[in-house]
Amino acid sequence: MRPLKTEIVYSTPFFDLLAKTMKDGEQPYYSFRVPDFAVTVAITEEGRMLAVRQYRPSVERYTVELPSGLVDPGETPLEAARRELVEETGYAAERIEMLGPMIPEAGRLGNQLWTCFAAGVRPVENHVREEGIEVIAYSMEELRQATISGEFGHAPHVGSVLLAVLHGKMGGLL
Repeated sequence: MRPLKTEIVYSTPFFDLLAKTMKDGEQPYYSFRVPDFAVTVAITEEGRMLAVRQYRPSVERYTVELPSGLVDPGETPLEAARRELVEETGYAAERIEMLGPMIPEAGRLGNQLWTCFAAGVRPVENHVREEGIEVIAYSMEELRQATISGEFGHAPHVGSVLLAVLHGKMGGLL
């Protein structure tokens, strides 16, 4: 099934609000067109998973998430993942691999989340992280407890961790 008509009803540098007419005579279905983003499940040499704590105006509170960010025009998801890992955590990956795409929210968003995995990440010397971001390095048991309690509760990122587990990258988590 395809829309009969798609119109941009509002546009910003961050998203387009689309009105999609699915059937003649029906009200349009509204969705957001936003860029894809890359998420990295990053494991330190000590076996701890990196997460970031930052304030999110949309939910008006601090959240704990994986290092992530938008895929810029002309950039691959792997390049975005590598860049965001360093920018947000001050850690770099010698090797980073793609685990696959997911749909972060099929009800209203028209983008993909690209999950990447990096093991053995190391701090970058003299790196200044983005302002307002606190880095957390969870042991696997701490991550399990933080997920159960909702502290680490950003659903697409929990899904990315699960994808890493299903790929056999985080054996001690379950």
